[in-house]
Amino acid sequence: MGKVVAIDAGTTGVRALVVDDRARVVDVAYRELPQYFPRPGWVEHDADEIWQAVCATLSEVGDRLAAQGDTVAAVGITNQRETTILWDRRSGVPLHNAIVWQDRRTADRCRELNRGDAEAELTRKTGLLLDPYFSATKIAWILDHVSGARDAAKAGHIAFGTVDSFLLWRLSEGRVHATDATNASRTALYDIRQGRWDEALCEMFDVPLSCLPEVRDSAGDFGHTAKTVLGQSLPIRGVAGDQQAALIGQACFAAGDVKSTYGTGAFLVLNTAGNLVTSKNRLLGTIAYRLKGETTYALEGSILSAGTAIQWLQEGLGLIARASEVEALAASVKDSGGVYLVPAFTGLGAPYWDPHARGALLGLTRASSRGEIARAALDSVVYQTFDLLEAMAADGLRPATLKVDGGMARNELFMQRLADILGVPILRPKITESTAFGAAGLAGLGCGLYASLQDLAVLAVTEKRYEPAGGERDADIAGWHSALKRVRSS
Repeated sequence: MGKVVAIDAGTTGVRALVVDDRARVVDVAYRELPQYFPRPGWVEHDADEIWQAVCATLSEVGDRLAAQGDTVAAVGITNQRETTILWDRRSGVPLHNAIVWQDRRTADRCRELNRGDAEAELTRKTGLLLDPYFSATKIAWILDHVSGARDAAKAGHIAFGTVDSFLLWRLSEGRVHATDATNASRTALYDIRQGRWDEALCEMFDVPLSCLPEVRDSAGDFGHTAKTVLGQSLPIRGVAGDQQAALIGQACFAAGDVKSTYGTGAFLVLNTAGNLVTSKNRLLGTIAYRLKGETTYALEGSILSAGTAIQWLQEGLGLIARASEVEALAASVKDSGGVYLVPAFTGLGAPYWDPHARGALLGLTRASSRGEIARAALDSVVYQTFDLLEAMAADGLRPATLKVDGGMARNELFMQRLADILGVPILRPKITESTAFGAAGLAGLGCGLYASLQDLAVLAVTEKRYEPAGGERDADIAGWHSALKRVRSS
């Protein structure tokens, strides 16, 4: 029937993954993606660079498939969520650089909105909190800061999209302006109970309804790529935000199944089936996926800086030449020596939600070395994951195991440390690129390559299990919480 190609448009790079009908990854192409930091707390991408990376990776795997006489059954898309792009419908040209999910520029606007009872209404409808993380305030910021943008939007000339929607528009040459329910649920404009864009929320954030894309199921018809784009017309049959795609790639299809993806950030997502859980501990209710009109919900905790901390060791401090070197450096010492890194480079996510917090390296002594700092960077991600699991437990949901994926899941030291501090077994899949794998699975469902989620569950294989070693952890966790208090803005 042909292969499925997944486009994974992430924060630090774009990947095209080719999967066959037995869920074997048969080809991969990758391009790094630069980020831009025009001011402290601001993070941007050039939307055209995202597009160019997508075209390059698709062309690379497409050429190899053609040379082998293989065909493409369908294309799936997964993407960094919340990242916001506005473009002119008449020209397709973006109005401004994409504002990335990590960006904190609208923190003051969120604070203004929260002076009343705006957050209560927002949470009731969307499951989210008032935070610059989400798309709504980013949209308004671009409309307010680009000359003529608001007038053009009122005239119906401006389109908004998360990265998936922008790619669909470009791939279809403007024929499709759509997104899926998972990406819509991260905008702070979509009522996840009613399954529609909410007029009152649009009014609250000053976002015109006319800008917003059509919302579709996560597996289904998203049109075709234009022949002029890739040289052939390919059906696009699956779309999901990256963390929901990873949930699918990890086969977390039953209530209580939970996964944590360790990439630029880290995201703990727990399947709550048809039950939308309202967290009392600052976690997010969200859509896990929508298939055949039926919505499955999830509870999520978002860590803003995970792999970013390792990237900072490399690019900011020059302690390592490549991210892969961090494990050996951290393993060169027995522990962090009382050093704690709080990687609040762009604020703190769940369960703290402090956009004004900034990072700190604490507990340094004359004996502290590169190894202790590397160890503290890895530990910072472990401790943040611990706090998320504790918040979930306080909401009455304590998982017995944790599935993990993403680049950091290949770090053996980090995996064992995670098991020891969390006190639960950690399961690592054979395919750690669960995000792209999940997008391929959705496209396979959409084109009929797979008949059901159960087909995908059979294909998801655990490669390794890490058991907690026990031992003292309370002092380490207490030290982390003490360090957190030092950087919090309130």
